[in-house]
Amino acid sequence: MMRRFFKRFTWSHFIISTILLILSFMILIPILNLLAMSFSDPLQVHKLSGLDIIPKGFSFINYEVLFSNPLIVRSIFNSLFLTIVGTALNLFLTALAAYVLAKTEFVGKRVVVVFLIVIMVFEPGLIPEYLLVKDLGLLDTYASLLLYKTINIFYLFILMRFFEEVPDGILEAARIDGAGHFRIFTRIMLPLSKPGLATLGLFYGVYHWNEYFRATIYLTDPNKWPLQVVLRQFVVERDNTTLLGAQNVLSYEQVQALDFGSLQAGTIIISIVPLLVFYPFILKYYAKGTLEGGVKD
Repeated sequence: MMRRFFKRFTWSHFIISTILLILSFMILIPILNLLAMSFSDPLQVHKLSGLDIIPKGFSFINYEVLFSNPLIVRSIFNSLFLTIVGTALNLFLTALAAYVLAKTEFVGKRVVVVFLIVIMVFEPGLIPEYLLVKDLGLLDTYASLLLYKTINIFYLFILMRFFEEVPDGILEAARIDGAGHFRIFTRIMLPLSKPGLATLGLFYGVYHWNEYFRATIYLTDPNKWPLQVVLRQFVVERDNTTLLGAQNVLSYEQVQALDFGSLQAGTIIISIVPLLVFYPFILKYYAKGTLEGGVKD
């Protein structure tokens, strides 16, 4: 078996495997280095180089400080809320629109599709969008983030492709048995399109979890900020006033001994761990969903 494997393993396979291995290390080492920094003793973290992946003097102090900060804890819950509610809303509306456009006939359907293509290519600018949000009274509300692009047109077309592949005979049999559009949509279309829904759920979920730009524009109350906005304030702008919560669990000497770089590393790890945990659960759907949505017969 090994001989057959090496017989098939050509030079092109070797070169591609080597490149992918190098790219994997280039991605993994910085993440593992941040993880090592976050778990290192603040007094020994300066001994870590940029390639070290083993903590120096294991310690949870950085995470105790971060999770003692009310602003960071609240921002994590804000991001979770925006991600869960936003993704559910996106998937429901996208699936509903895809079903209507793919499996029903109505007057003006072609015009609607052309209109969707036009607004996908020519998006309105930020200023008209801000004025619309302001006129609707949505400033400083979660709705200003949740309602933005509730249906991504590109994702809509991917899901329409999934729905079009469902044989019409199944739907016709369901109609003969007395099923209406709602039952066909929930009992047939959605279960048969799990790969597509899981893939789009990943795309929408990552978008909401990484929400930053519009949150800085529309949300002025720090209590409503998602994690990425706090991360920017803490890591990019180096605003250490967010560490005031640490005084609740640490002595003055311990606060003085904290290493700002390792705290930044801990904050970054907190922001990426949920995606790393969530991704393997839908990995089996991801490749299938991406490919099937884009393949044309």
